[in-house]
Amino acid sequence: QVELVETGGGLVQPGGSLRLSCAASGRGFEINAMGWYRQAPGKERELVAVSTSGGSTNYADSVKDRFTISIDNAQNTVYLQMNSLKPEDTAVYYCNAGLYFADERGYLEYWGQGTQVTVSS
Repeated sequence: QVELVETGGGLVQPGGSLRLSCAASGRGFEINAMGWYRQAPGKERELVAVSTSGGSTNYADSVKDRFTISIDNAQNTVYLQMNSLKPEDTAVYYCNAGLYFADERGYLEYWGQGTQVTVSS
C-alpha cells in the first residue's frame, strides 16, 4: 500500500517562504513523476509544478521564478520550495505521484491528503 505524506504547510506573511515535502511510502515501485497541485476556495484544482524522476520540470506561469520543485529519488520524496509568496498562493496544496509497479498493478497515480498554505499579513 502506497501513501503520500505531506508536510510543511502553514501561515506565512507575503514575501515569505515555505517548503513543502511529500514522501511516498511503500515498496516495489519506481517514480515516473511527482508534482504539486493546489485548490483555492471556490476554484478548481490546478497544477503548480511537476517533475519527472529524471528532473524535467514544468511550472504554472503564476509560480515560475518563485517556486522550485525537486525530487529525491532515493527517498521517494518531492519538495516544493516556495519563495516570494503572495496572498493569491493561498490554497490547499496536494501532492501527486505517478508510480510504476513491477507487478500486475502497472502504472498508478496517488494523491496526498493536502496541506494548507495561507499567505496573509
